[in-house]
Amino acid sequence: MRPVSPRSTADTGLAHSEALLRPAEANRELVLGGLHLGYLLKRATRRTIGFVVGPRGLAVSAPRWVAQPQIDHAVQLKADWILRKLAEQGQRLVQLDAARIDWRDGARLPYLGEDLLIRTTGHLGLTRTVLQEPQPLTGQPRTLHLRLPAQATPEQIREAVQRWLQQQARALFEARIAHHAVAMGVQVTRLRLSSARTRWGSASSDGSVRLNWRLVHFPLDTLDYVVVHELAHLREMNHGPAFWAIVRRVMPDYEARRRVLKDGVVPVFD
Repeated sequence: MRPVSPRSTADTGLAHSEALLRPAEANRELVLGGLHLGYLLKRATRRTIGFVVGPRGLAVSAPRWVAQPQIDHAVQLKADWILRKLAEQGQRLVQLDAARIDWRDGARLPYLGEDLLIRTTGHLGLTRTVLQEPQPLTGQPRTLHLRLPAQATPEQIREAVQRWLQQQARALFEARIAHHAVAMGVQVTRLRLSSARTRWGSASSDGSVRLNWRLVHFPLDTLDYVVVHELAHLREMNHGPAFWAIVRRVMPDYEARRRVLKDGVVPVFD
């Protein structure tokens, strides 16, 4: 969930990117920046050569009439951009792999930007899930004690944690909406939790707001940005200058909070 510096991206991204440098779908290969790079060439009805770097490596779309040497030359001209994007993709894959949770007693995941330890044993007489705050003197992190037996399955642990996180998300969203809505002069008619993978929130002109429960993995400042962002849409249903002026007036440092959200990687719940 921490931002990744350009240096660490370049140094470690390509080191873990054999699949990106030589993807299975590749049908062309050349040497780029001293690296053997495979890429997928697609012929299309278009006027220019296009480049896309994604989780499966480099894909190049070229007009049917352009000769292969011209295509390879175009790839060479884009070498710096292509290698940088491949490094970023490689780092992203490393982060996503690290975000996968081993659902067992002792698992850890981020909660409000800090480490949360998951325990299924230790409090056998629990009647409900209990959150224990950090213990600085002993070094014990914030701990979530689940009302589950020691032999609980990974699925049971994952479902119990997800259920608790969603409950916390709703309570936090309601509190932050109540805090900001009055000052912004808006009213939320309905709050819904979202599980979208690519969208953190949305708002409708009828006053309803959707917020992604996975925001509870981020620091409260970051969660707050998304709340303010969606409340601002109740005033301006676009991303024009007037919209951003509202956001900036409430949250002058919104750009820094937004970067944390953009660079963050949340745990994988599957």
